[in-house]
This record gives sequence, C-alpha cells and structure tokens, in this order.
Amino acid sequence: MKALQIILAIFILALASSSAFASDPSPLQDFCVADPKGSVSVDGSVCKGAKLAQADDFFFSGLHIRKNTSNSVGSAVTPVNFAQIPGLNTLGISMVRIDYAPKGGLNPPHTHPRATEILVVTEGTLHVGFVTSNPDNRLITKVLYPGDAFVFPEGLIHFQYNIGNSHAVAFAGLNSQNPGVITIANAVFGSKPSINANILAKAFNLDAKMVNDIRSSF
Repeated sequence: MKALQIILAIFILALASSSAFASDPSPLQDFCVADPKGSVSVDGSVCKGAKLAQADDFFFSGLHIRKNTSNSVGSAVTPVNFAQIPGLNTLGISMVRIDYAPKGGLNPPHTHPRATEILVVTEGTLHVGFVTSNPDNRLITKVLYPGDAFVFPEGLIHFQYNIGNSHAVAFAGLNSQNPGVITIANAVFGSKPSINANILAKAFNLDAKMVNDIRSSF
C-alpha cells in the first residue's frame, strides 16, 4: 500500500508539472487516443475517433513485475508512455519502473531531451546524481532510501546506482508523453555509422586504439 501511495504521488507531481511547465504542447481536446495504424505523426500520434475509445486505451498492467537485470549494466526499465497507453497521447506525462541488480546495478549516465524526471525509491538504496551544464559541470548527488524522491532537470546527464546488497526498485514520472532517452556511452561509442575514432580520441583525451577497444563492446 505504501508503494502505491508513492506511485500516486509521482503521478500527481508529474501532472502538476505538466500543467504548469509542460515540455509537450497542451491538448486541445479531452484526449487523443493514439492510433497505431495512423500514418501521420506530428508531435504525437494521429488520434482515433473519440467515440472509439475504450477503457483499455487508458490502462497498463505489469508495474508490479520484477524485470530481469542480468545484463551488462544490471538494470531494466519498464516504460509506460503513449506506446504502452495510447490514451497518454497529447497528455504530456509518462512514467517508468526501474529494476536494479544487487551490488552495482546501474541505470547508466543518460539524458531525457524532452522531460524533467522525478524519481521515487520503493526498494533498496540508490546513489543518484546529475551533472550541471557547461562551464561548471558540477556533480550533484544523493543517497536515496525507500520513500525518498529526487529530481533530474530536463536535458541534464544523470544516473542511478544500486549501492545496496539487495535488489532495488524505483518509479519515475516524466513531464512528456515521449521523453526520449540518450544513453551517453551508447550514443558516443555505439553510433551507426561510427564517429571517427580520431574525433573521439581528441574529445576524451584517449588514443585511437583505446577508442576502438571501447567501441567494440557496444
């Protein structure tokens, strides 16, 4: 019950943020249920007829399910955006569940180009933080316990790291129906086609061989 209350609080905060400082445009109607068969997409998906809307268009089930974190970073994200709930289309909010493996599960440094995020821990202990923009590049960090919340400002690089011995879980609300995610390492070293190794070597003060070694794991 306590976890459900926390999740509800995230939704209220995300909705309040969406209403006052939304990244997405304000809707011009009650709702605009996304039509996956629609061929037009401008700042969202084309709507299906309002009279065709059903309860399931506004519903998602599965946030209670623990995800497999047996991967290279030790985390798994369950998104709930307009792709999972078509009725979120044009409403300017979304959320995620994040599972972290014990002793080092990491949601690696990333950004959301279109949303501010508020995260609440429901299980475990997380070391979280974000980095301010140039020229300061100041790291702001905090250790979070169940019931704690932390905000990651829109567009800034941020991360979460499980420093506990047990599984950790967090839920986050975002003030965009499609906040986007750019995982820094994947974007830099795993781009297709690859960024010239000499460019990355100079940018990261590495040699080209080391760049290629790093790139081979992406």
